[in-house]
Amino acid sequence: MGGGGGRGKRSVRGRATLSSKVATEEEEEEEKEEEEKEEKKAEKKAGKKAEKEEGIKKEEEKEEKGEGSLFIEYQEYPADQEDLEEQHLKETFDKKELHATQFGRLQIRIWRYPHDCLPLQPNMTPGRVLLCCQRTAAWVPVIFIAVVIGWSYYTFVVELCIFTIAAQGKGGKAAIYLVIFHLSFILIMWAYLKTIFTPPICPSKEFSLSQADEEHFEKEERPDIQQEILRRAAKDLPVYTMTSTRLIRYCKKCQLIKPDRCHHCSVCNKCVLKMDHHCPWVNNCVGFSNYKYFLLFLFYSLLYCILVTTTVLEYFIKFWTLCRRKSAENCPKTNQKTTRAQFHVLFLFFVASMFFISVLSLFCYHMWLVGKNRTTIEAFRSPVFINGPDKNGFSLGLSKNWRQVFGDEKKYWLFPVFTSLGDGVNFPTRLMMDTEQVTVTNYHEQHSRSTGSTENFPVAPLSESKNFLLATDSDKDVRSGIKNHVTVSIDS
Repeated sequence: MGGGGGRGKRSVRGRATLSSKVATEEEEEEEKEEEEKEEKKAEKKAGKKAEKEEGIKKEEEKEEKGEGSLFIEYQEYPADQEDLEEQHLKETFDKKELHATQFGRLQIRIWRYPHDCLPLQPNMTPGRVLLCCQRTAAWVPVIFIAVVIGWSYYTFVVELCIFTIAAQGKGGKAAIYLVIFHLSFILIMWAYLKTIFTPPICPSKEFSLSQADEEHFEKEERPDIQQEILRRAAKDLPVYTMTSTRLIRYCKKCQLIKPDRCHHCSVCNKCVLKMDHHCPWVNNCVGFSNYKYFLLFLFYSLLYCILVTTTVLEYFIKFWTLCRRKSAENCPKTNQKTTRAQFHVLFLFFVASMFFISVLSLFCYHMWLVGKNRTTIEAFRSPVFINGPDKNGFSLGLSKNWRQVFGDEKKYWLFPVFTSLGDGVNFPTRLMMDTEQVTVTNYHEQHSRSTGSTENFPVAPLSESKNFLLATDSDKDVRSGIKNHVTVSIDS
């Protein structure tokens, strides 16, 4: 019994020794793993430090060359530094202040060099470069027109009036030509610059959807629900036109409900009120804000071409016939100091004639559009109203259509100052006038039956009803009185 007990104790001691050996081996393995991890961390830190030093050297080389940039470094710190800190450190190399911000175990350092060129590099994407090239190329037609006008000024003033007419002893004639020419030149340049640099007007914020409706519209994929959102938002807006499929006109790019006669310009990338067209020769959208300037520019261009061709015609014939003669005595080379004036005058006549023909056709077309109260877009695609497409839906008659563009003050019609009537959003329509005609007629019948009087209530003409754009102050007062009477009769 005693011997069996001894063997049991020895077996227990043996098991204890084996377990302690296993534990010791596990501890040694863990220590080795920790040492390997620490070595890897040390290697990473050494690599980061080497990269940092290389980056500093490169940045110092750039700094010596006059190049500036933004250098960013991040570094991992032990987990015991968990507090958020913000430090302002100074480095030994010549740079601006170093900002270091620590978030837990991650610290971000930013060096700012004297010339911050690096932040601009991400913005120079191929798309931006292409857009920049397109915007630059868009000014080429404008520069061409400016060069032609400048060259014509030099030819007419210097070569014709000074070197040709005045040199022949006709100073009075040259002076008259110069006065008339400069008046037309000032007007054409005034109108041209106003057409170019008058920015197109965009719809106001009231035509934009509310934030809630906009989010709902973007998330909604069903077209009928989207149209319901737009109809709810447009019920209080002065919108009477719709798409060809009888839907609310909505611009997804600008994210707004389009007012009447408003269209999105793909070149300007914006919605333009009463957009007529985008003209490359002025590099601008022709719309409500500058349509009058554009028409005056065409008109003054015609006058300019007529003035040049009529005054140059005499000398054009003279130079042309003299050049065809074979006799050296009658050749312009012996009668003129140089042949430079001859060349400029001949070429000016041809250029003015060609421009006159092209501008005349364009001017006549736009005068026809003004008489019909249409834009170029509406001439090709009729606006759609509640009763269907109507190409004459905005026409109020020749006189009213003209005054809607040029205004009521006749003394300003020929000057490039803004006198157009309205705000570019509210436009009277034939449907609107027909509706009010029915309302006023019903009121006259009710008023005569109730009072027994045959005297009609004084009302404004039909073409000026419901139209503050084309009415004078007195007409507005009369119209407001009519509306009050009609409202009372309906309520009663």
